[in-house]
Order: sequence, then structure tokens, then C-alpha cells
Amino acid sequence: MTDKKGLRTYQIEVIETMSALIEVTAENGETAILKASEKYRNEDIVLYPDDMLDTKFIIFAEE
Repeated sequence: MTDKKGLRTYQIEVIETMSALIEVTAENGETAILKASEKYRNEDIVLYPDDMLDTKFIIFAEE
């Protein structure tokens, strides 16, 4: 879509990648992932701006 000035509107997808290394005690890897996921959902694991690894900007669609 183009406006009266000839400018187009773009949708830009912003993707942030954050990372933190945590330790979980479990019987196996699958259980460890489940425990870590539960801790994250319960906000026992919180990622902060210092945990930022990357930010990408992608043109998602043009109107």
C-alpha cells in the first residue's frame, strides 16, 4: 500500500535471542528439559538484557 506521499508501509518482524545457562538435577535429559521449562513458566528463571545474544530485523510482509 502506498500513501499520498508515495511512501509504503512495511511490517518488520523483530526477533530477539536471549540465552542463560542453568543447572537442573534430573534422572535424564528429557526430565531435565521439562523441569527447566516448568521453572521458566513459573518465572524461577528470568532472562535479563545482559542475556541478549542477537537481534534481527526481517521484512515480514509488504502491505
